Amino acid sequence: MRIKYSVARNKRKKKIFKLAKGYYANKKNRLRMATQQVKKSLAVAYEHRKDRKGDMRQLWIMRLNAAAREEGLSYSKFMNGLKKANIDINRKMLSEIALKDPASFKQIAELAKKALTPAAA
Repeated sequence: MRIKYSVARNKRKKKIFKLAKGYYANKKNRLRMATQQVKKSLAVAYEHRKDRKGDMRQLWIMRLNAAAREEGLSYSKFMNGLKKANIDINRKMLSEIALKDPASFKQIAELAKKALTPAAA
């Protein structure tokens, strides 16, 4: 008896077309085009998940730079002051503090300034 693979083939096709939902023109309803586009999209999605980590770090640094400059420090001097003051808070938390609790950030910036002054004298 001949086996036609119809159930397995339909399952495979359904999976591809489900992932290709919303694509433009033939990429959503022709199997070969859909397969190619889904493969490419999944590869790009993987890369961009990795890129997002760097993008978020860049955002935190931008926020910290802006907040530190309001306190009279550049970002690099602010981070150097924190290191010298033995304050170990990551950039994500520092940027959240700068956004949501400026008074606390001001205190942290003062500590960083104090840690820098003896080195300059």
